[in-house]
Amino acid sequence: MNISIRPYHDDDLKACRQLWVELTERHRKLYNDKTIGGENPGAYFDRYLELPNLAGVWVVESDGIVVGFSGLLTIDQDAEIEPVVVTETQRSQGIGRLLIQRLVEEAYRLNVRFLSLSPVARNKEAIELFVSLGFDIVGQVELFQELNNPQDRQWMEGLMLHGRRLRY
Repeated sequence: MNISIRPYHDDDLKACRQLWVELTERHRKLYNDKTIGGENPGAYFDRYLELPNLAGVWVVESDGIVVGFSGLLTIDQDAEIEPVVVTETQRSQGIGRLLIQRLVEEAYRLNVRFLSLSPVARNKEAIELFVSLGFDIVGQVELFQELNNPQDRQWMEGLMLHGRRLRY
């Protein structure tokens, strides 16, 4: 397997849109919610490319085929790696690790002070990977209430933070 990481090019659009669809499907499965991402989740990749704070997108090729991508969003001296996507058949082979390491290098080059990631709470594998790469500081927690159709989604129990039991 010949892996390379390079900057995104316009001819990567179709492959990256499909990877965005895979990411959406992963989140739909994690939360058992087919509405996540709407009817055309690939279109969100187009919107992503238009974000004014997008410093760059990098793609991973395996034997010349795009199998993953990630981007770096900058805000002043801070940055966020968002998203990290590796096609399902190539996961758990070190590709995500290499991709994140490449974006960490880019963040150093940009003199970023704090670099963050925001995985969904149920993505245990991603969280384990990110922590193993040094992302072990919790900067903020997003809490919310489900106001409409609360019976549609089944929340998991067992997350504790500051002595409080949370669902995720």
